[in-house]
Amino acid sequence: MSRIEKIDLYKVPPRWLFLKLTTSNGIEGWGEPIVEGKADTVMAAVQEFSSDLIGKRAGNIEDIFQTLYRGSFYRGGPILMSAISGIEQALWDIKGKALGVPVYELLGGPVRDKMKVYSWVGGDEPSELIEAIQQRRQTGFRHVKMNAVGKVAWLETPGQIDAVVGQLSEVRDHLGWDIDIGLDFHGRVRKAMSKRLVRALDPLKPMFIEEPVLSEHLDALKVISRYTSAPIAMGERLYGRSGFRPMLEHGYTDIIQPDLSHAGGIWETRKIAAMAETYDVAVAPHCPLGPISFASALQLDFSTPNALIQETSLGIHYHDDSMDLLDYMANPEIFAVENGYIKRNDRPGLGVEIDEDKVKESAREGHDWHNPIWRNEDGSITEW
Repeated sequence: MSRIEKIDLYKVPPRWLFLKLTTSNGIEGWGEPIVEGKADTVMAAVQEFSSDLIGKRAGNIEDIFQTLYRGSFYRGGPILMSAISGIEQALWDIKGKALGVPVYELLGGPVRDKMKVYSWVGGDEPSELIEAIQQRRQTGFRHVKMNAVGKVAWLETPGQIDAVVGQLSEVRDHLGWDIDIGLDFHGRVRKAMSKRLVRALDPLKPMFIEEPVLSEHLDALKVISRYTSAPIAMGERLYGRSGFRPMLEHGYTDIIQPDLSHAGGIWETRKIAAMAETYDVAVAPHCPLGPISFASALQLDFSTPNALIQETSLGIHYHDDSMDLLDYMANPEIFAVENGYIKRNDRPGLGVEIDEDKVKESAREGHDWHNPIWRNEDGSITEW
């Protein structure tokens, strides 16, 4: 069996980090180890892991994962788990290519022919949201997600609550009920405000309410869930099975959203999905990232019975003045969205063919992306 011979890292716009592993027999596998805003830190973590990778049998994915995860005293967290995630994705890409099969065939085989996908849409006014959703429809989407709120204090006025509801109501009035709209609270809202907001939004039938509070406030979900019939989605900031266990045991989350570039990679996320299935909880992988992370998520989706819907960053807002994920691909057709779905393909490995010349060219530019820092009217820090 071939052994890992070389590791290459490329920091590319708009805010991503790509990894390439090359084996002794020349097979290349790609991964995406990134924490948005901490690319250099994750890059350093991958480099520190290199001594545990070079010379190892590339097909021993579980053993390599266990070595990287358990081999040092400190484990878990966004940086280490994201570094491991990108490495693990690349190992699956290598294994699939070596065997000539898609990764989903190695995870038990396909359970569906196509995967439902959704896109984030932005806009500060209803007219902007309506235009953005119509543009998404023209590119094949039937399901979207929008931010429910911007900056939020501990408590807001009834007028501000009415403004949030009015925005979605106007979108519904214009576009009707044949499009699913997820609402992302982005962990910006405190329990007291979240109760009032979800109750006021409930008649507008959101596809789901995402992060109505931060994931460390699981007890609040017991209260919030009483005020809405919408499914509650959580988990993009959790890592590994142990991170998701309390959420599943708590019982007030309907959809979990592990990110395959943060939660531990493809196999660890498949284990998380299997745990969720025993609690009758669906999986909607988080993925505002690049083509490798997206390809990894689709491999999971095609082999996971409780996979519900897949996020994608195809053409979303922060690409306007930079690179879209398709720009790094030599086979962008595999991500064609048709009537709200992406069809399963049978290409080996992750299925994505990376344009390495474009990656190297963009890596010379690099990026220094950091998320904004938001403050309330009184000057205090608030969640972005």
